[in-house]
Amino acid sequence: MTPMLRKLFLALAALFIAAFAGLMLTKTLPYYTFEKGIHFLTTKSDETNDNPVFRAGFYVHITTSLLVLVAGLLQFLPVLARRGPGLHRQLGKCYVVGILALAAPSGLVLARFANGGLAAQVGFTLQCLVWWLCTWRAYRAARQRQWSLHVDWMLRSFAVTLAALALRGESYVMYYVFETKPIETYLTVTWLSWVGNLVLVEILLEVGLGRYFLREFMPDLRAKLAV
Repeated sequence: MTPMLRKLFLALAALFIAAFAGLMLTKTLPYYTFEKGIHFLTTKSDETNDNPVFRAGFYVHITTSLLVLVAGLLQFLPVLARRGPGLHRQLGKCYVVGILALAAPSGLVLARFANGGLAAQVGFTLQCLVWWLCTWRAYRAARQRQWSLHVDWMLRSFAVTLAALALRGESYVMYYVFETKPIETYLTVTWLSWVGNLVLVEILLEVGLGRYFLREFMPDLRAKLAV
């Protein structure tokens, strides 16, 4: 890629991330009025909405999930890592700490209060556990300087991070295109949103996505990893 194309790619990527972050922020901001009768919270009973554990878990989750989503997107810009390795490490720390200490544990709280009965509760619980474990494995691999494993596990972690977006997109397609019933849609995407993402990323890893990112982030490995 020529220097001009790299600059263009960086500018477009930065614009996309800024627009995406702005869109997600507009979806999140209404909740900070702390009202109970808005959007997602209208699906919960008064008892659940009045539960302080649910309330704390909900606000921690929506806040940290937005931050790790943006941090994760920035992590996949090789040009930023090459120009400022320190920035890559700091964003990585924010991403890892955000998931391990806040987003995944608060997600477990929300899973306990999930609508749809045991099937949904188990689905969301497993999603959070897999999210935590993939992120932990990515962190441990980086600490051990096992960069190939680090990239692979980070891709798996981010695939689960994107489950919230997949859930909304898949819900729309199932409900409006295939005209499934609301409860069928909900229970299906509870599992498909993260399991489907993991299956997709495993396929991409098999065809070389991990090796591509490793070469881009560490140009000195290009010759060794050429395929």
